[in-house]
Amino acid sequence: MSTSSSPNSSSSSSTPASPALAYQQLLDVGCDASVVLGTGSITVRQCLALDRNSLVELAQSAGEDLMLQINGVLLARGEIVIIEDSAALRITEIAPPPPPRAVE
Repeated sequence: MSTSSSPNSSSSSSTPASPALAYQQLLDVGCDASVVLGTGSITVRQCLALDRNSLVELAQSAGEDLMLQINGVLLARGEIVIIEDSAALRITEIAPPPPPRAVE
């Protein structure tokens, strides 16, 4: 009587890698992170007239969470915290994923 391995038998080489291992090469890639207080819109004339003590109105209300953007994409919202001599952002909300962009 001979034995053979069936096509359904499992082996360590056919075990799918975990999602974390699939992205292992990307884990140390740098990303630009920006914490945005708010956004607004001004004309070029207003921009050229900016000087010390000028005010630029923002669309956000006072006390609203700051926006954490990674490579220009909103990732989360949070509040500023001070840790010794540094500022940090405490995440209060993870933003929903952006809609897929159309391929051109």
